[in-house]
Amino acid sequence: MAKKILVTGASGWLGFAIVKALLARGDAVIGLDLGFSAVAAELARQNSSLTLVVADLGEWSQVVDAFRTYEPQAVIHTAAIVGVAPAANLPIKTLRVNTEGTINILEAMRLHGVKRLIYISTEETYGDFTSDIITEDHPQKPNSIYGLTKLAAEHYGRIYADRYGLECVNIRTCWVYGPDLPRARVPKIFIDAALDGMPCHLPEGGDLAVDQVYIDDTVTGALLALDKANHRFDAYHIATGQAPTIADAARIVSELVPGADLYAAAGWYRHGGQFRTARKGALDISRAGRELGYAPQYDLRAGLEKTLRATQAERASRSANTHP
Repeated sequence: MAKKILVTGASGWLGFAIVKALLARGDAVIGLDLGFSAVAAELARQNSSLTLVVADLGEWSQVVDAFRTYEPQAVIHTAAIVGVAPAANLPIKTLRVNTEGTINILEAMRLHGVKRLIYISTEETYGDFTSDIITEDHPQKPNSIYGLTKLAAEHYGRIYADRYGLECVNIRTCWVYGPDLPRARVPKIFIDAALDGMPCHLPEGGDLAVDQVYIDDTVTGALLALDKANHRFDAYHIATGQAPTIADAARIVSELVPGADLYAAAGWYRHGGQFRTARKGALDISRAGRELGYAPQYDLRAGLEKTLRATQAERASRSANTHP
C-alpha cells in the first residue's frame, strides 16, 4: 500500500536518490530541504506524487508547519552536515543541523502522531573500531564532531521511543559512493582523475581499510527498514560487510581505466587532509540480512564500475549539450 513519506535533505545526493526510489514504487513524497535544484523541480512538475517544501530544520515553526500541512505517515531523515572535515570546520552549524534539527523532527512527529523515523546515521558514531569487523553492539565512542552529533541524534531518538512510543530506526552506513557524489573524496577522486587523464597520488591513507558502500545498496536498506512491520532492533548496518583499502580502490579504478595513474601511499588517511581518521574496518551486515532481508548487490569493483560508466555517460551527455 502506498504511503506518504517525508524525506529530509531531499535535494541532497542520498536524499534525492531515496526520493526517486520511493516515487518509483508508488509512494507519495514530501521532500523537505533548504532549496531545490532544477532537476528536483522538474521531477516534481512531472510527478504529482512529489511535493517540495522549502524549510530549515533548525527553525521549529517551519518544521511543524510541514507536518501540519502535509500529514506524513513516516519520515526518512537524511538531512545533515555530512563528513568529518566539514563538521569540524563548522561545529556550531553542525550541532544546529544534525542534532537540533533532529530534535525538531522528533517533536513534530510526537505532536502529529507520526511514529516511524528512519534515521541515516554513520559508522563515525563508533570512533575507533576495536576489530576488523564490528556489529551494531560495538561501543559508540565517536572521536569526531560529526560522529558526536550523529550519536546525539540517535540517543534523542531512543529517548523519544521510550517516552512517547516513536519507532526510531538508525541506519548506520559507511563510506557511501556512486555517480554524482558532490564531495571530492575517495573513491570519486580516483574516477575523476582517471577520466580526466590526470594523475592522482595520495601521499598517505592507502592502508585504511573501510567498508565502501554503493549508493543503491544504501537506498535499498533504508526502504527495507521503512517497510518492516515490527523492529526488534533500533540499529542496522547497511554496508557490504567487507573492508577494502583505499589503495585497493585506486588499483581497481586503474584496472577499469587502462593507463590511469592512481596511487595511495601507505599511512593514515586524513579527512580533508587535516583530520586523522578513526580506525575503520567492515560493518557486520548479518543483522540487516536476517531481520530486513538486506543483501548488498555491489562489491567495490562492481560499484566502481557502475559509477565509472555512469560518470562517462553523464560527461558525454554534457559535452553533447554544450557542443551541438
